[in-house]
Amino acid sequence: MLGNELLTPTFKVRTSLFLLKLCVHTSITCKETNESKVVRFLKKSRLCDRIAKIQELFDSIIMLSNHLHNGIESGNLIWSRVPESDDASTDGVGLLSSPRDGGGVDSLDYEVIENYAYREEQAHRGKLYVGYYVAVKWFFSLLIGIGTGLAAVFINLSVENFAGWKFALTFAIIQKSYFAGFVVYLVINLVLVFSSAYIITQFAPAAAGSGIPEIKGYLNGIDIPGTLLFRTLIGKIFGSIGSVGGGLALGKEGPLVHTGACIASLLGQGGSTKYHLNSRWPQLFKSDRDRRDLVTCGCAAGVAAAFRAPVGGVLFALEEVTSWWRSQLMWRVFFTSAIVAVVVRTAMGWCKSGICGHFGGGGFIIWDVSDGQDDYYFKELLPMAVIGVIGGLLGALFNQLTLYMTSWRRNSLHKKGNRVKIYEACIISCITSAISFGLPLLRKCSPCPESIPDSGIECPRPPGMYGNYVNFYCKTDNEYNDLATIFFNTQDDAIRNLFSAKTMREFSAQSLLTFLAMFYTLAVVTFGTAVPAGQFVPGIMIGSTYGRLVGMFVVRFYKKLNIEEGTYALLGAASFLGGSMRMTVSLCVIMVEITNNLKLLPLIMLVLLISKAVGDAFNEGLYEVQARLKGIPLLESRPKYHMRQMIAKEACQSQKVISLPRVIRVADVASILRSNKHNGFPVIDHTRSGETLVIGLVLRSHLLVLLQSKVDFQHSPLPCDPSARPIRHSFSEFAKPVSSKGLCIEDIHLTSDDLEMYIDLAPFLNPSPYVVPEDMSLTKVYNLFRQLGLRHLFVVPRPSRVIGLITRKDLLIEENGESSAVELQQSTSVRSLACYSCD
Repeated sequence: MLGNELLTPTFKVRTSLFLLKLCVHTSITCKETNESKVVRFLKKSRLCDRIAKIQELFDSIIMLSNHLHNGIESGNLIWSRVPESDDASTDGVGLLSSPRDGGGVDSLDYEVIENYAYREEQAHRGKLYVGYYVAVKWFFSLLIGIGTGLAAVFINLSVENFAGWKFALTFAIIQKSYFAGFVVYLVINLVLVFSSAYIITQFAPAAAGSGIPEIKGYLNGIDIPGTLLFRTLIGKIFGSIGSVGGGLALGKEGPLVHTGACIASLLGQGGSTKYHLNSRWPQLFKSDRDRRDLVTCGCAAGVAAAFRAPVGGVLFALEEVTSWWRSQLMWRVFFTSAIVAVVVRTAMGWCKSGICGHFGGGGFIIWDVSDGQDDYYFKELLPMAVIGVIGGLLGALFNQLTLYMTSWRRNSLHKKGNRVKIYEACIISCITSAISFGLPLLRKCSPCPESIPDSGIECPRPPGMYGNYVNFYCKTDNEYNDLATIFFNTQDDAIRNLFSAKTMREFSAQSLLTFLAMFYTLAVVTFGTAVPAGQFVPGIMIGSTYGRLVGMFVVRFYKKLNIEEGTYALLGAASFLGGSMRMTVSLCVIMVEITNNLKLLPLIMLVLLISKAVGDAFNEGLYEVQARLKGIPLLESRPKYHMRQMIAKEACQSQKVISLPRVIRVADVASILRSNKHNGFPVIDHTRSGETLVIGLVLRSHLLVLLQSKVDFQHSPLPCDPSARPIRHSFSEFAKPVSSKGLCIEDIHLTSDDLEMYIDLAPFLNPSPYVVPEDMSLTKVYNLFRQLGLRHLFVVPRPSRVIGLITRKDLLIEENGESSAVELQQSTSVRSLACYSCD
């Protein structure tokens, strides 16, 4: 209470007046009476000087307390802007707020700023430079493909070897003692998961999760701090090895997408300056627009590397993560995915000789079912449609449960610090190990079926080898444990067992139901922990389990010999992914590519359409839910329905427009930048008649560059001719580094002489920003804003005159500058308005 009273304005004023009166009274007394002993004492003791010093000290204390008080208020303000469902240390995007707030959210400049520096650079670039620029883009696509492919090979090789050594050692120990084998199995998993959680919490917080919502936000135009850093890349790679190798109910496919995006971004900016791993030669793509294309290539490369599905990677980038697409980018993305496929298949062939340890035989996620069911009957369509409905329901439930779990983590559990995150991951690892090892012990073994000639299936499989029938806690050597075949195994091998053909009645309905319930619960609980986590493979595991259950029912009901349970397992996997992630075209192609069975394409399309329709009736897709939870304000492909009744003027009334004059004092610029967080400012000028004229838009980042360089300061408040003065900045100087937050106004030191000077903003503004009339439909504004990848959009009154109208014919211009001879059919009214002017 005393500290609060000392900070009150009343106490400050009263104390200051008392000290001032005392000093004044003393000084007057000193002048009037020189003989008084009291006065002589005051003179000798220099009480006035001491009081002045006390006053200065008191003012300093008050100033310090004010700074402290303001700092506390600023901290509370920043913390209040953090979404309640988000935590800064979890994924590195803790300062992102809700879409309506905008506090902490920084957009990317995908629009080309056509200022004088840009136009001057373009004027000096000839056809040779354009050819060089295009060649470098293709070369970077090659490097992205090679880098992502090698990263995927390293991750898969490490995961398969850790998992292979773990199961080989465990199977060797359980021959003598199952308890000792369980302890070894649990400790190995615990060490791997602990290493993953420690890397994420202490080194790379932004590497937690799948990373796809963050990359989707980046390509949507949102700058998310820490998403594409070098240490995020390292954390993704080694964190994925620990979490997947540790047997958690998650996959490495989502992290591979994030890994490819990080590699693409780092190549585009020339490496990492923080770790001194940079080169100036590759720093050709400094604009957000060019980086967006590179990151898109990296996303497609990640999917192609995870599934060995190059076409699926291209379609995944097109359908799921990008918000803007063009034909030139399509070619480069396809080329990158093809390079990834070549690198991955070359590594697989190199490892077939056995030099890669346990990796090589079944390491990458590809399940060949080409020898399965050749044809299907019309009456099978009903149970297949049921699979689609089940996938939509379970997928929507999965999204909702993970939303609740992640919200609880961010609001309560993860706020207790990094140690709690590590403890949580380790506890989940122990529970997963206990369930995957303990539940098969409770299951009674089954006798091996009669071997099918030329099937290549051995029952039971040799310990530590890949196969279907696992002998686990069985009394005789001629038995197998069907629950251990899918539970006490790697996820890739478990999926291969569920997809396998010619293994009729390998799994009992009780075992499949037990596995479905337990693994579904583990997947929900594990998703959201502080480790890299993908949901492709767990989704395939869940879907293939209930798909195989339906397949068992169909086989028994229809009694057809050529119906394979593995076919229904594949359809179940596709249905759950469609019901959870809500992808259709890309997922359909990926499922065909990883199973090598084109005959099932119509069936996969059917279950995907049904599961997506059912899931959409309940909630959004998994990535959209996670993006909203993290406070990433995505602009979806379709505007909201209520926007049809709104106009542009209504949407922009919440923020006050701050305009700058063409020639402005440096002190005014600094004051405006300190007083608000706007990233764009309209620049106005006045005509000779005094009419206000908007001449363009200047970005906050450009103003900061001008203030830091100081080379464009001038003494005169009069405007200069931009074409007559030399441009002292290159266009690349205004680009913000992707690995840092860029300049801040607090980092710039300005002297008193600098503050009194002026800046002419005309050479540095964007003279042609996009403009819409105030009464335009907000739906139309939304589509324009998203499709063009804009950051700012001017809303102006209805224009008073029209100086021209551009049609398709006006845009068909040949290289010599002449209009094309193509004649377009136009109505008489359009022809009459083509060159209309109101002057």
